[in-house]
Amino acid sequence: MRAVLAAQPDIEVVGEAADGAAVIPLVRQLRPDVVAMDVRMPLMDGIEATRAVLRTVSDPPKILVVTTFENDEYVYEALRAGADGFLLKRARPAEIVHAVRLVAEGESLLFPASVRQLAAEYGDGGGNPAARAAMERAALTEREAEVLRLMARGLSNAEIAGRLIVGTETVKSHVSAVLAKLGARDRTQAVIAAYESGFVAPG
Repeated sequence: MRAVLAAQPDIEVVGEAADGAAVIPLVRQLRPDVVAMDVRMPLMDGIEATRAVLRTVSDPPKILVVTTFENDEYVYEALRAGADGFLLKRARPAEIVHAVRLVAEGESLLFPASVRQLAAEYGDGGGNPAARAAMERAALTEREAEVLRLMARGLSNAEIAGRLIVGTETVKSHVSAVLAKLGARDRTQAVIAAYESGFVAPG
């Protein structure tokens, strides 16, 4: 993976860690934009390492969970913990590069169909009381609700703008409002909240 990413002119690999526990000091020291986090590691797994980075690092990086199996409860727990997306270890080089760029940009959901499938299998099926209460408190406007539903389908800001016949900047404003109202770090977390609250059905 290091060789694949380092070969790209717009990507620099600034460091590597052998275990989740080593990630936090490295992130503080190197300030990467994206961390590719193995979900299963000794000492501290990718879920706990993700939580720790987001909890203890100011202006934390985007986190891309790397996993062997896409239909894995560990992956969903990592997304719940704050990861921005996931990537399969068997992914082709072009897919690895695309995933890192997409997560870095933050304007689209990585593998929306897989996130939906994970939410259907491991989420609370819209039965999470805390998520429902948070969604009610958010009091999204009709347009913000529409934007969130399109985000959950994996549409990028540009695609949402085309669908709603508005400017991209207008969509960015709506997305920012949705994230702020839901207390979500990014669109992945907003979409997870939408599924878990029952606002969007994962099926």
